[in-house]
Amino acid sequence: MTKSIVISGPPAVGKTTVAKGLATEFNLTYLSGGDILKEMAKEHGFNAIGDDWWDTENGMKFLSQRENNSEFDKKVDDKLIELFNKGGTVITSYTLPWLVNNGIKIWLAGSHDSSSKRMQGRDNMTPLEAYEITKIRYDKNRELYRKLYNFDFGNDISVFDKIIDTDNLNATQVIHIAKETVRELL
Repeated sequence: MTKSIVISGPPAVGKTTVAKGLATEFNLTYLSGGDILKEMAKEHGFNAIGDDWWDTENGMKFLSQRENNSEFDKKVDDKLIELFNKGGTVITSYTLPWLVNNGIKIWLAGSHDSSSKRMQGRDNMTPLEAYEITKIRYDKNRELYRKLYNFDFGNDISVFDKIIDTDNLNATQVIHIAKETVRELL
């Protein structure tokens, strides 16, 4: 069985780009924890469409609902754990690295300014909008996961096999480092 890989990090740090690059390189299945959560949002009446949906008013509203109802996150995490343990997948997830004991875990570190710039370019936002949204998402998710699972998202990175500081690297360079890490650990 091929190990699974989980990519985590703050919002807009490049998780999806790296995960898709690894999935292609190692012929693994790519899964997004956020996409599974968006499917649940649709089931609850949200129009959760597009990669940037989390950054919209509707996405923020759903994030607020999740703070009051942990059912969404726990169901998604249970599904991700099951898929991860089967092997052969690359998953982007905020929580999974703290919930599994196997596989390869990579943390993409990046400053808030860098994440804001990535989001600004990706989602066609003003610098202020991108800065505020990344801050809100990071802070709310961090608090949510502290309450749900008692880990300190973004600060407790002891569970990771590799930490890649993305601030002064382009996507190709980050993917290259991630590929080398996976080759060493597979």
